Amino acid sequence: MGRDKGAVAALKRSAYFRKLPSSELEALARRCRSRALKRGEHAFEAGDACPGLLVIAEGAVEIRQISPRGREQVLHAEGVGATLGEAPLFDGQGYVASAVAVAPTRLLLLPRETVLDLCRRRPDVALAMLEAMARRVRRFAALAEDLAFRQVIERLARHLELAATIAGGRPPSPGAVVDLGLTHEQLAARLGTVRELVSRAFQQLERGGAIKRSRSRVTIRDPEHLAEIARAGAP
Repeated sequence: MGRDKGAVAALKRSAYFRKLPSSELEALARRCRSRALKRGEHAFEAGDACPGLLVIAEGAVEIRQISPRGREQVLHAEGVGATLGEAPLFDGQGYVASAVAVAPTRLLLLPRETVLDLCRRRPDVALAMLEAMARRVRRFAALAEDLAFRQVIERLARHLELAATIAGGRPPSPGAVVDLGLTHEQLAARLGTVRELVSRAFQQLERGGAIKRSRSRVTIRDPEHLAEIARAGAP
């Protein structure tokens, strides 16, 4: 990793640092080291030692766990301004999963002791990190609930409903379009299943009239029916 001239601007995009005074931001930026990743390159592997906090300055990263047989589960995806590695930064142990760039990506590394010293001096930064970790714990709990209680078709319906809501800024209406931008294999990794079952679930949703597909574009034909399926496996 080398020095990064755009580190101050990148740090300002993070909720942790954007309220810091300019002098403090510049001091942090001088401690940063930059690393460029190609698509598919790993930022770190599960079990690796954590040297500090990573800030995504450009691109996007997926956090994945990989089984001994090679099956992947995407735990969460992060973009510009997001941070990686809070848990091992605080407990001093290795990363709990692997991080893979899903686009050309630039990361900034803030050394562990620099971040811990900042947290001791600035409780607002420490509280912001706690809030971020709490949100991730809730996402992991929701993921565990999906894997334990929902069938693949229900997980897929929920994913489509959420994607349509995010794209449109409100719950989907008939005719709403979702551009997934994912292969069935990539979508399977997010839903905790395999490609064949994702294809089968798409076919079931289409036959039932909930959606209509055209390559990676999905049109929501019957939002109410899709919502019923999405909630069918809720405990």
